Amino acid sequence: MDKKIVIIPTYNEKENIKDIILEVFTLEGRYDVLVIDDGSPDGTASIVKSLMEEWPERLFLIEREGKLGLGTAYLTGFRRCLEMGYDYIFEMDADFSHNPKDLPRLYAACAEDGADLAIGSRYCHGVSVVDWPIGRIVMSYFASVYVRTVLRMKVYDTTAGFKCYSRKVLETMDLDDVRMKGYGFQIEMKYTAYRLGFKIKEVPIIFINRQKGSSKMSGGIFGEAFWGVMRLRFRRFNRKA
Repeated sequence: MDKKIVIIPTYNEKENIKDIILEVFTLEGRYDVLVIDDGSPDGTASIVKSLMEEWPERLFLIEREGKLGLGTAYLTGFRRCLEMGYDYIFEMDADFSHNPKDLPRLYAACAEDGADLAIGSRYCHGVSVVDWPIGRIVMSYFASVYVRTVLRMKVYDTTAGFKCYSRKVLETMDLDDVRMKGYGFQIEMKYTAYRLGFKIKEVPIIFINRQKGSSKMSGGIFGEAFWGVMRLRFRRFNRKA
């Protein structure tokens, strides 16, 4: 059986973290969880630690001091999961905007349909977003159009954060060379996989705005992505030696 693990980065997610972990654990086929917590002052890490007593072989935690960025959280998680021998490594938000029940669909896109990277896509079949303000939908949708146009990458949801990587993708990438740490991280990872010749498949999902807790989005992270995309267009991508 393939070893599968879901990386969930957290900052102040006490309202969601227990429920999202337990939801993942109800899935057939065993999906383990690695939480990367950036020093949440609300006690998120303590909740995870209490659950680890019940699930010591399936639930793992990395605590970091301070908010160090989404990208660095995932890169830390990728390295740990590769060391632990996982075959498929997922990204997922803690706030239920990504439905855990879609994890097997992402896995099947890789394990059965031959994709190297599967993306839970909000935009491959129109716009599938619930309870977002119209302004945010427009900004997100056209951000993906902008990225797709500049990078000439055939991915509709270029900023998606719900993904399944096969092990070989992350082993081939030079993770030390990933430069964007915020919102642009998601774009850079997809484009790197694309440029390295990996097969990417989008799986349609319905994205639901968080019901509990507060969003971590800010204008600055969009700025990083905007200018970073232009630089990506002219970068050279090498396979890890």
